[in-house]
Amino acid sequence: MRIVVVDDNPMNVTVVHEILKRAGYTNIVAASSGMELFGLLGLSPDGQQDTDAAGDDYGIDLILMDMMMPGVDGISACRAIYQTERLRDIPIIMVTAIGDSKKLAEALDAGAIDYVTKPINRIELLARIRVALRLKEQKDWHKVRDRRVREELQLAREVQSAVLPQPLVEEGIRIGAIFRPSEELSGDLYAWHKIDEHRYGVAVIDAMGHGISSSLVCMFIASVLKDAMTKLVDPQLVALELNRRSQQLQFADQLIQYYFTALYMVVDVKQRQVEYVNAGHPAGMLIRAGGEVETFAQGGIAIGMFDNIQVQKHTVQIGEGDRIVLVTDGIFDLVGAEEDDEDQLQQLKALLQPYGSHIAQDQLEEELFRTDDSNRQDDRCLVVVDIL
Repeated sequence: MRIVVVDDNPMNVTVVHEILKRAGYTNIVAASSGMELFGLLGLSPDGQQDTDAAGDDYGIDLILMDMMMPGVDGISACRAIYQTERLRDIPIIMVTAIGDSKKLAEALDAGAIDYVTKPINRIELLARIRVALRLKEQKDWHKVRDRRVREELQLAREVQSAVLPQPLVEEGIRIGAIFRPSEELSGDLYAWHKIDEHRYGVAVIDAMGHGISSSLVCMFIASVLKDAMTKLVDPQLVALELNRRSQQLQFADQLIQYYFTALYMVVDVKQRQVEYVNAGHPAGMLIRAGGEVETFAQGGIAIGMFDNIQVQKHTVQIGEGDRIVLVTDGIFDLVGAEEDDEDQLQQLKALLQPYGSHIAQDQLEEELFRTDDSNRQDDRCLVVVDIL
């Protein structure tokens, strides 16, 4: 417990030091001016941040500061401390002989949390110190907890990223993804898996919500999806299995329901055919080698909402040079956030039309995100499948 007493009058420092010592506070440091206090805190003489001291509050738990001092007065010192991010959680109690309410209000506005008046009342001073130290202890606890949460979120993001597949290039097919999560953790998921020598399962999924809950749903889906792709293969069966397993996520609290939209397809490069199901997900698009854009079927019920759902399988023929694009709804915000769904779909089709399989994926990504803002509220996910 380290307390700094700041006063240009040595007698005042001695009195406060003795009060604190008799109350059991032993780690007490004295400073005779605001400038000397800046030195203790690692601030420059003008009260600016010292970059070498970034993130360090020097273990100070409380500052008792005289309001009227030559040079840097208490209010100016308080303001400089509060404006320094690494120091602003240190509670400051102003000690003053001034009864001017405007000055006291100015000190509180500058960042002080409390004040005591001279001559100092020992009981009052110690009571206010106890309150201030409890506040500092709570803030320190929250800072440690927040740091741990950030570290755990970073680890969770790395684990989630490790689940996502690497780009695939094999004879007759190339699969890649453009992915930009809105937060540390994403509610979007994409996956692909080689089923046999000429068939590939590809899925894009968008879980309800954002953050930790939706990312955990995605991790659960990812664990189920790979097994379903290889064992069941058929898109209808895979969707039904995902729905069956998603019912395990439903809890006693009926107000909480986890569901997700999905588009799952099987690409057969030998038969030049795609079979797919759409469970409430945005339509996929097929950019033909000649440039025209065809839209996959929409419709269907999101997975996880009901015990039994009906899913319809669709089939489309593909050819050399075709490009299949699957998206989550965050992509549509890039082409017109205020438009209705049909208008957004048409605008996205117009944007994608020039970008067939002969255009590199990084060029497509650059064009898509050319006007994206940093305050996006949704994950952005786009999967590209090129038929070679």
